Amino acid sequence: MKNWGQIILVFFTLGITTYHNFSHGESIFTLEILFYGALAWFLGRHYDKAKYYEKIAKINERSYKNLLDSLPSAIIIHKDQQVIYVNDLAVTILRAPNREALIGKPTLDLVTPKYADQLKRRTKDASSGNKPLKSIEYKLKRQDGTTMDFEVSSLKIIFEGVEAVLSIGKDITEKNEQTDQLLQKSEKLALLGQMAAGIAHEIRNPLTSIRGFVQLFKGEEGQNVYYDIVLSELDRINGIVGEFLFLSKPTTTAMQQRDVKKLLNDVVTLIQTQTILSNIQISMEYKSNLPYVYCDENQLKQVFLNILKNATEAMPNGGTIELKVKKDNERGVVIQITDQGVGIPKERIPSLGEPFFTTKEKGTGLGLMTCYKIIENHQGQLQIESEVDKGTTVHIILPSAKVELKETGTSY
Repeated sequence: MKNWGQIILVFFTLGITTYHNFSHGESIFTLEILFYGALAWFLGRHYDKAKYYEKIAKINERSYKNLLDSLPSAIIIHKDQQVIYVNDLAVTILRAPNREALIGKPTLDLVTPKYADQLKRRTKDASSGNKPLKSIEYKLKRQDGTTMDFEVSSLKIIFEGVEAVLSIGKDITEKNEQTDQLLQKSEKLALLGQMAAGIAHEIRNPLTSIRGFVQLFKGEEGQNVYYDIVLSELDRINGIVGEFLFLSKPTTTAMQQRDVKKLLNDVVTLIQTQTILSNIQISMEYKSNLPYVYCDENQLKQVFLNILKNATEAMPNGGTIELKVKKDNERGVVIQITDQGVGIPKERIPSLGEPFFTTKEKGTGLGLMTCYKIIENHQGQLQIESEVDKGTTVHIILPSAKVELKETGTSY
């Protein structure tokens, strides 16, 4: 702390007093000059202290505001229901041209009318208490006329020497939209499950009877070709009903450690007859030291079979299906199945796995939906990449047998 104020005031006082005594013919060194000098020294010292603390306060205030601007949350400070400060992130998410456009604005203008009374109560509670208020959601109005979901908590603070309320929050619009989408999907799946159970039980019994009688009649000569077609179509309907039943109720899984390489080899052997007839070759590449996976063997085989059948059907002119398996230290085992088929438009990929959405002429979309559900039950991921006229790649990621499944809580 520099004492310039004290020094200047002492010298000024002594100068004036000395001049006064000298001009009146009095002695320069008197008790009066000592008194005024001491008083000037005392006042100057307190003046310097005040200037010093004022400087420190300004520095602290700048540091405080810099801290607020660096936070990853939006900060709105308000007093008497009027905004007195906002940080940079608040300016950004409220889409204001600058800070000044928000400072001085009534806080009630920031929320939609539905939340006005709630904001008044919260502001009153925050102003009268000394503890932070729990987080709550508001619908805020941006400066461009759009709205956003804002999760915010508030507390009373001292800002620039006065009591104010600091509200700190974040934009949760995207999070809420994702939650709504998941809820809608969940409701759709629940409805599908109820519908599937009813349809499947109503259809399966008469199908069994019809199929039995058709087989009895098949012995008659000259009509065998038609019976084969009827039986084939009945089998297709029965397969669809089976997919409905899988989706409509939980299935008991026999989870055991299995070698993915062996499961894939079994499935490739099963489908190879069909691929050879379609002029399709399957090339397999397995990395060494592949870990085991904890799985239901039959369900995983069903996934691999569905994906390889889809790949085969996507290649009417033949080609090669590449099957690669590798170890990922963070994610487990990665199975990659790539075809050279017709591909899928990018805008349609997000809808894959939804019921009754399919790119095949006679498909139902339930097969791929079943695949998604099985992989999800195995705590894995199924990802699809595709490019029209170039082909499709399906990535299946399964946790290795050393990873603990969240659902069962069993380490294996």
